[in-house]
Amino acid sequence: MPVEHRNKMNVGWIDPGLLRDFQAEGTDAHRLCTIEDGWVERFGSDVLISFKRVLARERLLEELQTWADSVGFQVRRVFARFIPRESERREPPALVVGDPGESLQTVATEWYLRFGLDFGTGYSPGLFLDQRENRRYVRHIAPRRLLNCFAYTCSFSVCAACNGASTVNIDLSKKSLTRGRENFALNNLSTVDHQLYHGRRAIRAAAPRPERRKIRCDHPRPPTFSRSPGGKTFQVQHDFESLLISALAVAERDAHVLVATNCSALGERALEVMARYCLKETRRAATFHRPLPLPDFPPRTGASSIWLALR
Repeated sequence: MPVEHRNKMNVGWIDPGLLRDFQAEGTDAHRLCTIEDGWVERFGSDVLISFKRVLARERLLEELQTWADSVGFQVRRVFARFIPRESERREPPALVVGDPGESLQTVATEWYLRFGLDFGTGYSPGLFLDQRENRRYVRHIAPRRLLNCFAYTCSFSVCAACNGASTVNIDLSKKSLTRGRENFALNNLSTVDHQLYHGRRAIRAAAPRPERRKIRCDHPRPPTFSRSPGGKTFQVQHDFESLLISALAVAERDAHVLVATNCSALGERALEVMARYCLKETRRAATFHRPLPLPDFPPRTGASSIWLALR
């Protein structure tokens, strides 16, 4: 193959050294490639292609096999999902390479923790890769208790629980929390000290009196848009401040609060401005910390996030 063509084809793909680093640290869930209209993610031996245009999907499919051969990576299955502009149009990934008779469930690891995945239950398989550094940070600060808002499949709680924390997990989806309970079991963690609540009224059950229930580490990671079964909508641009003010009301003085969103209109600077406003409104003080950049994500891709260390 001509050198010029090979170099052009490898643009956006991670290099073999980074792939070896992930394997050495016990991580087989990470991004493999990013281009303008799509990206490729690895989950164990399965691959998920996300694309905005069909041409991008075809290009990534073609390059994937050549790249995998060059680094010795064995691909078992390939899934693909279209990225629509409207969240309501999202559909589960479609299998494009592999045995259709195989189970759509599998397991991926991150720093030797195990997380269950399901490519057939929704738009996302169960683990947001752009939150990997934030999950590592939770393990680093080792909170005694953690309030996990928008918990999804409870990956942050698993990271806290592996260091002995008790957790409160809140999500609209009962199915997601069921998968979260399975993630505790995958890591041999009892759910005795972990409460799971679903529905919009769950926060009242989890923390009915702020002065009676303080949480050491909080995790508000709201979706860009969601709709409850009753029809009530949540839009992060409009509801962010009230959400964070509620979180600050139940956070202990030395708590760490993670604020993260994948809303493209809210970058890290915007999050910090709104967080400072909420701190002022609640008469709280905090220092700000930004997570380390992810080596497999180009700058300004993935979710925006900041940490607040309350004092």
